[in-house]
Amino acid sequence: MTVPSLMQNHQRKTYVTQLHKVYNELQQAALQCITDRNAINLTEAGINSQDAANNFIETYFKIVQKCEASLTPCFVQPEEFRTLNGTEAKYGHAVENSYVLSSGAAIRFDYFSSHISVLVDINGAKGPNIVGRDIFYMALYPDGRVDEANAFDGPLDKDEREEAFNNCQTAVSGWGCFGKILNDNWEMTY
Repeated sequence: MTVPSLMQNHQRKTYVTQLHKVYNELQQAALQCITDRNAINLTEAGINSQDAANNFIETYFKIVQKCEASLTPCFVQPEEFRTLNGTEAKYGHAVENSYVLSSGAAIRFDYFSSHISVLVDINGAKGPNIVGRDIFYMALYPDGRVDEANAFDGPLDKDEREEAFNNCQTAVSGWGCFGKILNDNWEMTY
């Protein structure tokens, strides 16, 4: 292996390690909320609106910065998000609160009745700001599971995640990369 390819492999492993930390923190927070409120799922635990989702973040995560009704400065400007092929990632970003966690990751919840769409930048506003490298779209489902964000009635199965990954590589939204990492046992194989 050449030095550049070794560095690339190391960087990919670093991204996945950071992503896995956010994933675990999100899943543990969801299960803790369900347990604390003696509920069977997040909806029964009272996570049934955008305000409740924001309160969930503020209660169960260590927050170092809150960006009120804005992605910035917690995230870079959405116009700076890029896809794996280098084009601008075009996805409508709801004007909701964003947060920087103590780990340095930026997170933003967008509440839907079927799930919470989660935008994560594992290293905050630092580069490269590429969907599928350091920016990921996930979904937090009422039962506390975290999966790919490309379905309103998920979680997805392995085949659906693989299909969504094609979107990650070609579409302007960049959805589908997180599911590929789940399918590949926490490896960034693309």
